[in-house]
Amino acid sequence: MKVGPKGQVVIPRAMRKALKMEPGSKVKFTLDDDKIILKKPAFDAVAVFQRVAKSGKSVSTVDPHAYEEELEERTQRALSRR
Repeated sequence: MKVGPKGQVVIPRAMRKALKMEPGSKVKFTLDDDKIILKKPAFDAVAVFQRVAKSGKSVSTVDPHAYEEELEERTQRALSRR
């Protein structure tokens, strides 16, 4: 491999496929003496939350009192169980 003018290298296709890496996948670089170790993070929580947010309903306005009312109802239920 050669390092390109921007410091880029290409990850061979077989390795990308084995690691299920696609354009936009996150990678982690670690320096170990004279070695560069590239790892695919085990879990990308941000990507999961972004996917969930995009798949759900869009919320343009939120009633600020709805949250308080929900908390009050939950508190009353918890107190009545005691």
